[in-house]
Amino acid sequence: MRILFIGTGKIGLPTLRMLHEWRDHELVGVVTQPDKPAGRDQKLTPSPIKKASQQFNVAGATAEYKLELPVLQPPRIKARDSVDTIRALKPDLIVVMAYGQILPREVLEIPTIACLNLHASLLPRWRGAAPIQAAIAAGDRETGITVMYMDEGLDTGDILLQRKIEIAPDETGASLHDKLAQIAQEALAEAILLLEEGKAPRLPQENELATYAPKLEREHGRIDWTESSAVIERKIRAFDPWPGAFMEVDHRNLKIFGATIVDRSGKPGQISRNENELIVAAGEGALSLGEVQLEGKRRMSAAEFLHGHPWIAQL
Repeated sequence: MRILFIGTGKIGLPTLRMLHEWRDHELVGVVTQPDKPAGRDQKLTPSPIKKASQQFNVAGATAEYKLELPVLQPPRIKARDSVDTIRALKPDLIVVMAYGQILPREVLEIPTIACLNLHASLLPRWRGAAPIQAAIAAGDRETGITVMYMDEGLDTGDILLQRKIEIAPDETGASLHDKLAQIAQEALAEAILLLEEGKAPRLPQENELATYAPKLEREHGRIDWTESSAVIERKIRAFDPWPGAFMEVDHRNLKIFGATIVDRSGKPGQISRNENELIVAAGEGALSLGEVQLEGKRRMSAAEFLHGHPWIAQL
């Protein structure tokens, strides 16, 4: 089977590596987003998927069974030249994960077998760009990977299969991302085998059960202390590492990497201390902050932060 992989984010790396190493099939190309400015110097930086693909080419330069892997970076995948280039690769199957552009019908119709999307939720729950963070923030007990036949809607296609995992009580956006990245490759491998055997199901989604997880911006990480301590604690975990949960302290942002619910009360947002604990009151209950990072400073424990800023708890 000739397979084209389309993706940009790190979550797709295990799946890309599996496809590259799977001798029964041929990875005929990779499509990813153009290099983008990153860091303080805004240097153009390739996506994780492009970096991995380039490493494949270097590592396989002397391997007889591997040709150089084409890596395409169209600014607009729906442009005529982009569609023609993808069509020329003659894929039997297109696999998409965390790409960042909407595929037009012309691309969806190119593969002879199917165009599959690997989505990091149990569809129809959490359609959209940020399903991992949404699941944690909402207090969901489980999530997973959905292998879906793509259509022109937003994560609305028929389901081929799903793999479920539990969400741990201390789960963060980062830890859940890595778990889902690993099971995505397993889910895709199973889906491909089902397609080969002619046994792959098509299960329509129950659209009335759909929920949405829109793209997150940095401002989404600003903590609303009028919410309950339980809700805020989940968001702190969900938004680690992006967009990061933060509050304003003395006109600077204080990033919060973890917190524990404590039985205290006070005006929402009020800061107090209990020995070396930094406590902030919420709409219901309070949170004892774990590691924090003041804007322009290094990451440290709340106890270290209080030692250097004893006046904070008096605000």
